[in-house]
Amino acid sequence: MKTYSAKRLSLYITVLLLISNFGFFLIQSKKDFGPIYSFIFVILFCALSYFLVLFILNRYINDKIKPIYKTIREVPISGKKGKFLEAISNTNISDVQKEVEEWAKNQTQEITRLKDLEKYRKEFVGNVSHELKTPIFNIQGYVLTLLEGGIDDPKINKLYLQRTEKSIDRMISIVEDLESITKLESGELKLNFVDFDIVKLTEDVFELDQMLANERNISLQFTTKTDKPIMVQADKKRIMEVMNNLVGNGIKYGKKKGFVKVGFYDLHETILIEVSDNGIGIDKADQYRVFERFYRVDKSRSREQGGTGLGLSIVKHIIEAHDQTINVKSAIDKGTTFTFTLQKAQA
Repeated sequence: MKTYSAKRLSLYITVLLLISNFGFFLIQSKKDFGPIYSFIFVILFCALSYFLVLFILNRYINDKIKPIYKTIREVPISGKKGKFLEAISNTNISDVQKEVEEWAKNQTQEITRLKDLEKYRKEFVGNVSHELKTPIFNIQGYVLTLLEGGIDDPKINKLYLQRTEKSIDRMISIVEDLESITKLESGELKLNFVDFDIVKLTEDVFELDQMLANERNISLQFTTKTDKPIMVQADKKRIMEVMNNLVGNGIKYGKKKGFVKVGFYDLHETILIEVSDNGIGIDKADQYRVFERFYRVDKSRSREQGGTGLGLSIVKHIIEAHDQTINVKSAIDKGTTFTFTLQKAQA
C-alpha cells in the first residue's frame, strides 16, 4: 500500500481546490475584478489553502501517532531509541509504518525466544530432578534397610554402605558438573592460558583411559603420529577435561575391537583436533542436541555406562570459553567424529 507524506497530501488537496475553484474565480473576475487581480487572488488562496491543510494534517497525524510512540518508544528497536522521535518530527507515514512493523517483528521474535527459554527451563528442571532422583531413592532404600536391622548383618551392611557411597558420589558429580557449567556460562571461571604440547596431553589421556579401553578391547591411536610437539595456547587443565571426555565417550559407545583415533591438523593460526571412533554413531536428527545438558541419544545405555549426561555440554562451554568452536559429524553404526580448534602457541 502506497503512503504519502503530509506535505504531499496537502499539495494534492490544494491542487484539487485550485481546479475546483479556478472556474468560479474566473467567472467572478469578469464581473468584479480584472484578470490580473483575479489570478493573484487565486494564487494567494491556493497558498493559504496549502499551509492551512498542511497544518491541520500535521496536527492530526501528531495527535494520532504520538500516543502510539509514547506506548512503544520505551522498547527500543535494536538499541536505536532516537528513530521514534525522528519519525515523529518528519511526520512521514511510511517511516512510521516501517518503524512500527520493525518493532512488532522484534517483539514477536522476543516472545518466541522467551517461550523457547521457558521450554528449555522446564526441560532442564525435569532432567535435573530425574538425574538426582535415582541416587536419592537408592540411598533412601539402602539406609532404610540398614536401619531395619541390616546394619547387624555382615553380609549386607558393608555392601549397602558401599552402594550408598557410589550413589552419593554420583550426586556430587552431577552438582559439580552443573557448577562448572554455571561458572563457564557466567564467566566466573577464569581460564589459565599456557603453552603446552597437545600431543603429550593426548598421550596422558590415553594412559588414563587405557584400562577402560582394554576392558572393551578398543585401541587408542593417533591418526597421524608425529614425533614433533604441537604447541597450543589454552587452559591445559580444561583441555585435558575435554580430551578425556571425548576419548572416554569413544570408548564407552564404541564397538568391541574398535578404535578411537585422535588427529591434529595445522590451520595456520589454529590447530584442528579431531577425535573419531567407529562406534554406534548418532542419528542425524539427534546430532544438533548432543551438546545439550542431560541429553542422551540412548538413555538406557548411557546410564549403564555411567556419567552425568553433562560431559559434552561442559566440553562445548570450555571450547567456546577459548573463543573456538566444536562440531560433530556422525552416522549410525559407522562412528562419530568430534572436531574443535585451539589457538596455536606463539613461536
